[in-house]
Amino acid sequence: MREEGAVFRTIVDVPEWPVRMQTHHRFVLLGSCFAQSIGERFQSFGLSAVCNPLGVTYNPESIAVQVRQALRAEDGLPLFRSDGWWHCWWTGTLFGATEEDALRREVQEAFAQLGDALRRADFLFVTLGTNVCYRLKENGMTVTNCHKAPGSLFEEATLDLRACTDILAGMLELLRQECPKLRVVFTVSPYRYAKYGFHGSQLAKATLLLAVDELCRRYPEQTNYFPAYELLLDDLRDYRFYADDMIHPAPAAVGYIWQRLTQSCMDQTLRQYLELYAPVRSALMHRPKQGETADYLAFHKAAEAKARLLQEKYGVNI
Repeated sequence: MREEGAVFRTIVDVPEWPVRMQTHHRFVLLGSCFAQSIGERFQSFGLSAVCNPLGVTYNPESIAVQVRQALRAEDGLPLFRSDGWWHCWWTGTLFGATEEDALRREVQEAFAQLGDALRRADFLFVTLGTNVCYRLKENGMTVTNCHKAPGSLFEEATLDLRACTDILAGMLELLRQECPKLRVVFTVSPYRYAKYGFHGSQLAKATLLLAVDELCRRYPEQTNYFPAYELLLDDLRDYRFYADDMIHPAPAAVGYIWQRLTQSCMDQTLRQYLELYAPVRSALMHRPKQGETADYLAFHKAAEAKARLLQEKYGVNI
């Protein structure tokens, strides 16, 4: 029996960052669906954040390819046609068109948006999901998404520790040249990859964690690590913090991880702004049951006005 006053959970320490996020900072978030969740949280508070403009991406090599193409545009876009639609191997499934030129313009615009955002950003969050990637058998090119193409076109590849480290180190070197003020924050997604078996999923996470640890030692002035993975698996550590599929983090878990991010990684002014903006955010996210009545439109307009006043007062880049 535990003694009175015993602690019944493990509190994961989140070291305070030497360079904290501020209201005027700009953010880019790339990577897995967890990056998407946190990026949307930034955006919902009216902060300047670009989140996965090319779609959700899971492995280090695909993320590095997107960053390189956004900043250098050295390679032609790998477009292909399937079932009457054009797709791009470097984007997610949201990109597609019946005409090749239309898709090329759309993808080029997305890469240009990412390149501009990276050059202007203060923080880049890179959320790694897995070290497993898929490559085209015909040329060995790693694809971001298979776009439901026949499995016979691909081979599955597992990036080992050295490959993950080298790929991401190359990305950091490029970012240091092109975006010298940018600080890169690595996270490992707490999403569990049942597809590869839970032992395989743990091996993938371990590889990514070791790679990120090495990168943070090599580039201490350029990188940080935020322990989203540990906060869910070691701190919350309960199935009530998972979604119905028992694999994705539940909204409550994402909210808790966001709270720990604000406490340890944001300055006092930004935290104050978020606190004041929270009721405005709730008002802006409200969806009326009776449709867009005159009263609702007036309510929403008033909320937008409050949002603008707060953003102006705190110098938020919008």
